[in-house]
Amino acid sequence: MGNDNHNSRVVITGIGIISPLGLDTNSTWQALISGKSGTDNITLFDASNHVTKFAAEVKGFDPTNYIDRKEARRMDRFAQFAVAASKEAIQNSRLQIDDGNRDNIGVLVGSGIGGLITLSEQVKTLLEKGPDKVSPFLVPMMIADMASAQISITLGARGANFCATSACSSGSDAIGTAYEIIKRGDAAAMITGGAEAAVSSIGVAGFNSARALSTRNDNPKQASRPFDAQRDGFVLGEGAAVLIIEDLDYARRRGASILAEIIGYGASSDAYHITAPAEDGNGAVRAMKMAIEKAGILPSDIDYINAHGTSTPLNDKIETRAIKTVLGEHAYKIPVSSTKSMTGHMIGTAGAIEAAICVLTIQSGIIPPTINYTTPDPECDLDYVPNVARQAKIKTAMSNAFGFGGHNSVLIIRKYSEA
Repeated sequence: MGNDNHNSRVVITGIGIISPLGLDTNSTWQALISGKSGTDNITLFDASNHVTKFAAEVKGFDPTNYIDRKEARRMDRFAQFAVAASKEAIQNSRLQIDDGNRDNIGVLVGSGIGGLITLSEQVKTLLEKGPDKVSPFLVPMMIADMASAQISITLGARGANFCATSACSSGSDAIGTAYEIIKRGDAAAMITGGAEAAVSSIGVAGFNSARALSTRNDNPKQASRPFDAQRDGFVLGEGAAVLIIEDLDYARRRGASILAEIIGYGASSDAYHITAPAEDGNGAVRAMKMAIEKAGILPSDIDYINAHGTSTPLNDKIETRAIKTVLGEHAYKIPVSSTKSMTGHMIGTAGAIEAAICVLTIQSGIIPPTINYTTPDPECDLDYVPNVARQAKIKTAMSNAFGFGGHNSVLIIRKYSEA
């Protein structure tokens, strides 16, 4: 298979993004470093009777720009996003998939929720028109592994193919698991990331009932305010982010342009509560420590953290506490930003787009800010890169993702060097 050396290095060679900030990687990145918010009033359904009337929607997305019309009709929005992002990532990596390598290239794309829009539409059909009117495509459009499956079918990749589902950690766990698959020699390359499209009436109603969403309807653009004392919940986002990751020797042999290297992945569980993080942040602490140990680096080697930073009262203070536990005094010396202030919380895509953002930060020497940061919270006392992007040399970045159910997932990404 990929390699016999079970300790191979794994590099990132391509990125594809469909986000509330843009329909590709470059436009998303430009919006991020300009501090733009992707949040606005909901247009995907009539939200007039909902508690929260805004979200971070992907604007102007036409699936037929990426997928044949008939095929597009048979895909839920989350899978359409995934296929579109994977096409950009493959193009970006210049990876040719053909009969010579297709059995050695896998797909692992996470989704926290799957085809919620399709499911809610078909439940309506069932109740209004009866069971025989339910679409034969309901099941293959709804199930969460379909982003991964449709990418595999579209691109012809025949290696391992499945989905990681761990709520807001899904994208991160997908990349971490894909990284381990390459490291153990079961694939030469993996197409990996996350996809989500839960901005629907049932999705928003559900998160509202769980008291998870911001209700700042008078000012949606400022609703996502991670680490700010006036935060009141997250903003629901949607989209997909896909990375092409490869065994280093394989990437070198084909002359790939290497963007960065994944050097560590750590995962843990709080075993505590279905939605709230453990008070002392011990699950997050264990995942960060594990990622750092497996990367073979010291906590003081971390130059930047892309925080989970959801803008919920609990997450932000507990994550801050956990970062300080792991990094000690070093925590005060490094930038920690939450790009969810701009993208919203893309659930299963969050960990994937944030890993991609770490790569772009390392590449460009620009750290995206945490926007809407106006009122410091005494319990959140780190350097959150408030409101304006910053230039800095970043060699090693850590990306945190924590999900409902107590899932914690951490990736460490480093600037690539030959040695």
